[in-house]
Amino acid sequence: MKSKLSLCCKGIVWLAMFGVLLPLIVLLIWCFTERWAWPELVPQVFSLRGLREVLGSQALMILHSSILLSATAALIAVVVGLMTARAIVFYQFPGQKLLLFASMLPLIVPTTVFGMGIHLLLIRVGLSDTVPGVILVHVICALPYTVSIMTDSTRAIGKKLEEQARVLGAGSLRAFWSVSMPALMPAIFSALAMAYITSFSQYFLTLLIGGGNVRTFTVIMVPYLQNGDRTLAAGYTTLFLLITVLVFLVFRKIVQRFYPCLEQNRE
Repeated sequence: MKSKLSLCCKGIVWLAMFGVLLPLIVLLIWCFTERWAWPELVPQVFSLRGLREVLGSQALMILHSSILLSATAALIAVVVGLMTARAIVFYQFPGQKLLLFASMLPLIVPTTVFGMGIHLLLIRVGLSDTVPGVILVHVICALPYTVSIMTDSTRAIGKKLEEQARVLGAGSLRAFWSVSMPALMPAIFSALAMAYITSFSQYFLTLLIGGGNVRTFTVIMVPYLQNGDRTLAAGYTTLFLLITVLVFLVFRKIVQRFYPCLEQNRE
């Protein structure tokens, strides 16, 4: 019975892997394909037009600025999420539950309604069509993930160890940095990755708030996905996936460098 259950679980895992890898394989093939008509199983015409377009245009320059913009928004969202989590978990104040609910509003309110409302507000304060305005919107969209992750982790860790460090003579900042931060680093890394992906993949809000002046990689990629040119769409999409994975690995490397004990504890 156990062998059959184990075989069934392995089959489900392999089926899931096949479901994930097959679209990626097709995507990579389309990067080098000029014509692949149904019902042929292999492309009829191969071409490097997609790669030349992606690598030879301004996409790489825009990609660099997009990474910096999304990384900035992710860092701000994680800091705000961590501070909000500590306030919700460790303190009692009026409107505590309302604050937690408000942090989830970007997931509840439709994107179009949220975008139109905040666009009018940013026009009044002079942040429309600017990079800071786009970053602000990206931070708001990432807050539901960072607040949720950091609240659960902060509640699980508690503050007893931090209080013991303060009893032994450490200041509040030293106790937080030396005791709570290492314990929270896995959650911080997860929140940072989620916030970065949320920011890097934003299209509608970036186009609306940026007004065309702030061009991110997603803004120039989505039109290629809509115009029916699968070769260019596959090239831009593949570069988008590679950069996302690469930034994710860089984040992980930075965390492991400053907190090598995390990898040892995992082993």
